[in-house]
Amino acid sequence: MRSRELVYWSGEKLCLRAVEGLKRRGFKAKYFPKVGEAVEYILREAAAVSSIGCGGSLSLEEAGVFEAIGKLGKKVMNHNVGDLSPDEKMAVRRGQLTCDLFLSGLNALTVDGEIVNVDGVGNRVAAMIFGPKEVILLAGRNKIVEGGVPEALERIKNTAAPMNAARLDAKTPCIVSGKCEGCRSQNNICRVTTIISLPPKNSDMRILVVNEDLGL
Repeated sequence: MRSRELVYWSGEKLCLRAVEGLKRRGFKAKYFPKVGEAVEYILREAAAVSSIGCGGSLSLEEAGVFEAIGKLGKKVMNHNVGDLSPDEKMAVRRGQLTCDLFLSGLNALTVDGEIVNVDGVGNRVAAMIFGPKEVILLAGRNKIVEGGVPEALERIKNTAAPMNAARLDAKTPCIVSGKCEGCRSQNNICRVTTIISLPPKNSDMRILVVNEDLGL
């Protein structure tokens, strides 16, 4: 096999292990070889509901999900779309908590099936764990870690967060150093940490694991 084929082969093994880990914990999890197949699944689910909430997610944005659901004629609550004032953005975030379907990426997924996220405002993780009738989380193979929650947090703090801070021009110390400095800056985007070890009670949470790199 060529190097690209070997990367895909290795990624598939990793994704399948994570899916099995999620299922052992009681999550509804599906494996998709290509992101396009996962997008088709999301759009089928989105077509059956009236309102859709969107957590900030480069994975979903890169996959074209936000653009696609905008064409479905549904009520879409995405605080990153349009020229919204701070108050308007907050109203959209609150609306996400009562939507029919909430879509988001995630920051890290352990092969044992634990979902780890770090948020700035907290609306994304809040909607994941309570409120929406259905939650779908999209995870690329690059989000999967072998070493459990400690490695997941390490990945978020020193890989994803500095790049996200740079993307958002947050002007935090990690933009200068490229790694977490444990700052308490007013611009800090790492304020709320959640570890979802089991599906929240009374929730319909589904995790779609894709054998492609998605997001940061």
